Amino acid sequence: MSKRIAIVGGGYIGVQLAKSLDEHADVTLIEPRSHLVHTPAMIRAVVDPSLTDRALIPYDRLLKNGKVLRARAGGVDANGVTLENGQRVEADYIVVATGSSNATPFKPVGDDIEGLREANQRIHDQLMAARSIGIVGAGAVGTELAGEIAHAMPDKKITLISDTDRLFPTMPEKLGIALVGKLRDMGVNLILGKRAENLQSMTEPYAGSLTLSDGSEHEFDLIFPVLGSRASSELIEVLPDTQMSTANRVKVDPWLRLSSLPNVFAAGDVSDAGDGMTIVAASRQQPWLKSTLKALMAGKTLEEVKPYKPWGPKAPILVPLGPKRGSSFLGLFTAGDWVTRKMKGEDLFLKKYYKLLNQG
Repeated sequence: MSKRIAIVGGGYIGVQLAKSLDEHADVTLIEPRSHLVHTPAMIRAVVDPSLTDRALIPYDRLLKNGKVLRARAGGVDANGVTLENGQRVEADYIVVATGSSNATPFKPVGDDIEGLREANQRIHDQLMAARSIGIVGAGAVGTELAGEIAHAMPDKKITLISDTDRLFPTMPEKLGIALVGKLRDMGVNLILGKRAENLQSMTEPYAGSLTLSDGSEHEFDLIFPVLGSRASSELIEVLPDTQMSTANRVKVDPWLRLSSLPNVFAAGDVSDAGDGMTIVAASRQQPWLKSTLKALMAGKTLEEVKPYKPWGPKAPILVPLGPKRGSSFLGLFTAGDWVTRKMKGEDLFLKKYYKLLNQG
């Protein structure tokens, strides 16, 4: 009899894991949204709204044997998942990959895909009308957004503000130096090592003034708050013996278990497994989960399976600055415009995820 696997969350790990196990188990993917929201393309869609529909990829063709339940999980226990409508999904193994939230218009509020489309168009219109733009937060989203606007709208006055003294401080210094040089060459003003003290909103763009930690005042026609993701961990933080980490993430053991329930795993942004909150994390966690769950279904104990090994400081990162420029760290070396363009900047992984979700 086929083992039952419930996967909560249809983000990058959820869809890849569900598809990879579709022929080996009775898979149910539980996801309240109708579409995968492909965040890298949503960043570019701020300057090019015609990309929005391409960045939203339907789940309806993902699985041939299993099923995608468009529903919100209300609780997890050792025997399965209870949906908010009271329905039960019984399961032998449960993987929680509920992802994270980010500022509008990069991710939707809840499961409101239509609202995300409308927000994207509204903020694009505001961007078109603005002359001066402040971007607060210089992680991947903030830095890429600065590059996208500078490439598509070179007449805009863009200021990128970060409370760290250099870009991507956990990465090799060469990466941050290269990105700073390219952004300045594209006309972006960078203010590093200064914190914004008076953000009116942490969740969506607005017009106004910013006071920085050095006391300086800056007026902008449009301010994007892009201060990083927060894990969507509400579902699992109540499980027995769960411990929280930073950014609402949950701590996990070497086999990605988060609680005293031995058959419940956490992955992706919600899981503090030693990986960053990036798509790259999925590229190592998902194959490990696939092989581990197949081993368990074949009768092995978890202790017989090699523990998960996170990327750690060697994790690659690709940072396009529009479709033509950018810099990347690829584990052993830092690459420039051509490699970043070919690996991510031109296509933003859209072909890969359309193929994964069987959308042609």
